[in-house]
Amino acid sequence: MADTRLIQGRYRLLDLIGRGGVGEVWRAKDESLGRHVAVKCLKPINTQPDQAFTRVLRERFRREARVAAALQHRGVTVVHDFGESDGVLFLVMELLEGRNLSQLLEDNKQHPLPVPDVVEIADQVASALAYTHQQSIVHRDLKPANIMRLTDGTVKICDFGIARLGRDVTFTSRLTGTGIAMGTPHYMSPEQISGDQVDQRSDLYSFGCVLYEIATGVPPFDLDDAWAVLMGHRDTPPRPPRSHRDEVPEYLDRIILDLLAKQPEERPHDARELGRRVDEGRRTTTGAAPAPAHAPAPALAPAPAHAPTAVSHPMASEAVPGVPGVPRARTRPERPPSREHRLPSWTRGMTTGHKATGAGLSLTPPDASAGLTGEWIARPTTGRVEDLVRTERPIPPPELIATLAGRHNAGLSLGRLGRWTEAGEVHRAVAAEREHALGPEHPDTLSSRYEVGFTLSRTDRPADALREFAHVAHTRERLLGPEHPETLAARQEMAYVLGQLGRHFEAHQAYMSVLAARERTAGPDHPDTLRCRHNLAFNLSRLGRLEDAYRMASEVAAARARVLGANHPDTLVTRCEVAYGLGQLGRWPEALQTYQEVAESRAQALGPDHPDTLAARYEVGISLGRLGRSTDALTLYRALVEDRTRVHGPAHSETLRARHGLGVNLGRLSRWEEALAESRDVCALRERVLGPDHPDTLVSRREVAVGLGWLGRWADALTEYRSVADARERVLGADHPDALASRNDEAHCLEQLGRGQEAVELYRRVAALRQQRATGGP
Repeated sequence: MADTRLIQGRYRLLDLIGRGGVGEVWRAKDESLGRHVAVKCLKPINTQPDQAFTRVLRERFRREARVAAALQHRGVTVVHDFGESDGVLFLVMELLEGRNLSQLLEDNKQHPLPVPDVVEIADQVASALAYTHQQSIVHRDLKPANIMRLTDGTVKICDFGIARLGRDVTFTSRLTGTGIAMGTPHYMSPEQISGDQVDQRSDLYSFGCVLYEIATGVPPFDLDDAWAVLMGHRDTPPRPPRSHRDEVPEYLDRIILDLLAKQPEERPHDARELGRRVDEGRRTTTGAAPAPAHAPAPALAPAPAHAPTAVSHPMASEAVPGVPGVPRARTRPERPPSREHRLPSWTRGMTTGHKATGAGLSLTPPDASAGLTGEWIARPTTGRVEDLVRTERPIPPPELIATLAGRHNAGLSLGRLGRWTEAGEVHRAVAAEREHALGPEHPDTLSSRYEVGFTLSRTDRPADALREFAHVAHTRERLLGPEHPETLAARQEMAYVLGQLGRHFEAHQAYMSVLAARERTAGPDHPDTLRCRHNLAFNLSRLGRLEDAYRMASEVAAARARVLGANHPDTLVTRCEVAYGLGQLGRWPEALQTYQEVAESRAQALGPDHPDTLAARYEVGISLGRLGRSTDALTLYRALVEDRTRVHGPAHSETLRARHGLGVNLGRLSRWEEALAESRDVCALRERVLGPDHPDTLVSRREVAVGLGWLGRWADALTEYRSVADARERVLGADHPDALASRNDEAHCLEQLGRGQEAVELYRRVAALRQQRATGGP
C-alpha cells in the first residue's frame, strides 16, 4: 500500500509506524474530521486459495472489529472504523503518543522498570481487563508490545481480538505435530499451549508474564528455543521475581507467582481481584516506593455505565448494567440539604456597630444612617476578610427581604415535594430580585442561584446547572476561600452535574478534590465528608471501577452506622449503594439480601408507604429478576404497583416505573404479548403525563420495540427504535451515550431485516461519534 493511498476516500496514509507478521501500522490523516489516526493494515487476504476460508475471515474480521469498536475504557485503545480496501483489511484507531512496554525495556537496556511504575501498570491494566472481561472479551495475546504507556502515564491495552485474527489471515505457522496456534511463546498460558479452552484467566497468566518481565528484566522462561519456552510454561515452576531483584515487594512477588499458576483455578479469580490485591499491597506495604510523579490515577473508564454492549438481542431489563436507557430507582448521588443561607445583615434590622456573622465571616456592617447598605466584596488579589471592600447600594426595605426569604423557602418546599419545574421558576425569580436588591455577590443571592442550579439538575438540564454552580463556586471561592463549606458545597454540585453529563472522569477529579478539602477541614467522619465519599463511590461505579465503588460504599456505610446509627436514613441510602455494587459485581444473592434488609429497616423507621421504602422494594424486584426468579419478581411488582397507585396515583412516575418492571419480567417469562401490551400502556401514560421526549417515555417506547422484536415484528420494531433514536438525538445531541445506544439498537434491527450495509454504516457512525465525544473533538 503506497503512502499516497487514500483509503475509502478518507484516510490518507502518511508514515509507516511499524511492521510485523500481521501487517503494517501507519500514521494517517482522517481527512473528513481533520485528525491524525493510526491505520492498521492486515496482510492481503484475496490471495488465499480457499475462497470459502476468505469469506469466513472477512466475516470474522467484521465481527472482531465491531466488538473492539464497542469497547469504551480509558485503558483500551479506541477503534474508530474498519473496512476492506483492495483485499486489505484495515482498522482505524486512535493515534497514541508513548511507548509500549517492550520499547520501554529496550530504552532501559533491558533493565527492569522502576517498581512504582510496575505497580502502576499492574493497577491500570487490571482495571482495563476487568472491564473487557466483564464484556465477555478475552484478549488472548497480551504481551509487552500490546501494552502502551502514554506520555501522560496512562496505560492502554492494544489489539483486542485483532492479533489472533491476524494470525489466521497470515496462516502463521503451527508447531509441528501439535496443532497449536503459535502465538507469542514467552507469554502463552499453559491451556493455550495444550490447546484447551481459554477464558479470562488465560489473559491473567499472560499479564503475569508481562509483569514478571518488566519487574525483573527477563521473561519467566528466558530460553532460546521456542519449544523449551512452551514446555517451561506448561511444566516448570517459575523462579520468584525476588530471586532476580530484591527490590520487588513481597506482595508483588506473590501476586505475579499466583498469576503464573499452571492451573487456571489457582490464579486470581478475575482482574477485579487482581486490582484489589495490587491496591491493597500498595496501600498497606510499609516502605513501598512512592508512586512516580508522572503516573496518573488508576485507569478510569469514560464510558458511562449505560454504554451499550454487544448482545444477541436488545432486550430491555430494568436491572442490567450496560443496557441503555433502563430506568432504575437506584441511589442517586446525595445532595446536601437545601437551606436558606442566611447572612444576618444590616438589611435585617441590625444597628450600626453590631457584628454580623454569616457564612463563616465576621463582618462589621456599614453605616446605615446614610440610607445605604454595603455589599462586601473580597479583593481578587487576596480574598481575605480584612481586605473586603464595600460598594454602596440603597438599603432594601426589610419587608422585601422577608418576602424574598419566604418565597425562597417556598421554592425549597416545592422541591421537597418533587415539583422541580415550579421550584425552579420560584428560585429564578427570587434570584433576580435578590441580585437587584442585595447585589450579585450577596450570600442570599448566591443561595438562590445555588438552588436554581439544583432545580436545573433535577429537570434534566445539567449543562445549565453546571453553569450556575460554576458561577456560585467561583464567587464563593473568591469571597470565602476555596475550602469554605459553602464553596465546597457548590463544587460538589458541579461534580454531580458533570456526572449527569457523562463526564465521569472530570466528576471523579472534582469529588476527589472536594473530599480532600473536607477531610482536612471537617474530619473523615463529618456528615459532609461522608456524603462526598458516598457520591464518589457512586461515580466510581460509573467509571467501571466496580470493586473500588463497592469498597468505598461499604466503608461509608460502616462509618455512617457508627456515627449516625444503623437505621439512620443516610446509612440506609449508602447500604443501597452497597447493594447496587454487589449487583454490578454479579453478587446478586448478597445484593438481594441487602436490599431486603434495607426495605425492612425503612419500613420500620419510615413506614411501609414511605417513598424510600417503596424504592427499596423496587430494587428487591430487580435483584429477583437478575437471579432468574421472575415469577417472584412479578408478584412483587404487582403488589408494588398497587401500593404506588394507592399512595401516589396511577399516573405517578414511580407507579409507572413499577409497571415497567412488571412488563420486563413478563417478557423474561416469555409472555411477550402481555409484556407488549403492558409496555404500550405505560408508554401512552408516560407520553401523556411526562411528554413524548421525556427519558422515561423513551425507555417505554424502547421496551415496546423490544417486545415487537421478540414477536418477530422487526419492521414495526425498527419504526419504534428509530423514533427513540431520533428523539434522543434531538433532545440530548447526536453524541450523547443514550442517543448512541439507540442508534445501536436501530442498527441491530436493520441487521435482523437483512439490511446489513445500512447497519454497518450506522455502526461506523456510532463509533465515530463515541470517539468524538471521548476526545472532545469537533
